[in-house]
Amino acid sequence: MNNHPKKIAFISEHASPLAHLGGVDTGGQNVYVAQLAKHLADRGHSIDVYTRREDGSTEDVIEWIPNIRVIHVKAGPERVIAKEEILPYMPEFDEWMQSFIKDEKLQYDLVHANFFMSGLVAMNIKLKMKIPFVITFHALGHVRRLHQKDKDQFPDERLDIETLICKEADQIIAECPQDREDLIQHYHADIKKISIVPCGFSQTEFYPVDKEIARKMLMIKSDEKVLLQLGRMVPRKGIDNVIRSVASLKKNAEKVKVLIVGGSQENMAESTCPEYHRLSALAAELGIRDKVQFVGKKSREYLKFYYAAADIFITTPWYEPFGITPLEAMACGTPVIGSNVGGIKYSVVDGVTGALVPPKDAGKLARKVDELIGNEAILTEMGRNALKHVNENFTWKKIANEIELVYKTVLRQTANQFTRKNITRTEAA
Repeated sequence: MNNHPKKIAFISEHASPLAHLGGVDTGGQNVYVAQLAKHLADRGHSIDVYTRREDGSTEDVIEWIPNIRVIHVKAGPERVIAKEEILPYMPEFDEWMQSFIKDEKLQYDLVHANFFMSGLVAMNIKLKMKIPFVITFHALGHVRRLHQKDKDQFPDERLDIETLICKEADQIIAECPQDREDLIQHYHADIKKISIVPCGFSQTEFYPVDKEIARKMLMIKSDEKVLLQLGRMVPRKGIDNVIRSVASLKKNAEKVKVLIVGGSQENMAESTCPEYHRLSALAAELGIRDKVQFVGKKSREYLKFYYAAADIFITTPWYEPFGITPLEAMACGTPVIGSNVGGIKYSVVDGVTGALVPPKDAGKLARKVDELIGNEAILTEMGRNALKHVNENFTWKKIANEIELVYKTVLRQTANQFTRKNITRTEAA
């Protein structure tokens, strides 16, 4: 396929590759779309990324980097709205995108939808314009509802839409074995249509940095034991679990410092971030507010210094479709303690690159931190293992190659179907 470059339409209705990361609705999907597009473009393919316009002053079409355009679709108010509120505007998104394709006389070989609302549009485009599509769901409504229950604000029809997409998609990209199991169990997806292709990390953004240099940059004392939590600041990420675990530490407790990186702004304010207010109050209630530092949102180029400065990266969400931050931490040579869920139990090798613990169990997390935090030899070995593990298995270059193979399968199947139809018509005549 890379010998014959293709024109591919990415749809990512709420997660633009141009967005600033760290907000409630900006995270792994934005990274996935941006990095996959870049690495496919490096292989000669032409990518158009369709995303919802969130600012009236933004140009319709932005020539982002060679072979990639970002196209802003008019669908609903031209401002940021919660992803849970976007579904009613997807018919408008669909109509705008199809009109744009026709007006510009674009001929796409394939559509890659990201998230269920994008899949809804891709389904209609397949029906109306005969363009095959693959989908990466990034998260599944059934799984979200199991964990968030009545706090899940997505409309009920999400589950029916996802079921229909599973039937109509030419291929479904599961990000880990758990994702595949969930697709089969909850949506009766055809196992023959599911390909497991994980997320990746950028080798140009994340790599080892000398720990002492990183700590000097961030003004962290050399003798402090640093635990890092980095990512979106929302309840399901389990940041409260990390804070509770610190209150239960028995070893090196006086030297432990927790850095919490993430949030909608650099200078966190309780009035603008309810989750920060809740977590800050929890740390104060547990008597460890002096050990917990809320760093706020940081530019992507600074993240490697936080990963490198940490002794251990901790991420204990209730559930996680994949989870890119563990890859980034390991790429910086930092061991990871993660929840034994979803993509984390796929990317973190227990006892080798870090450790796996149950979610929502601060006691077990504390015992694991106690076991590792003072053992420099084990942490150093785990860091080396982590670096080797992700560079062998999770580079975006490798992921793009695997995705390209999925595209090849779809295009081959589509060509065969077209040939069979023509043969049938000829025989009937």
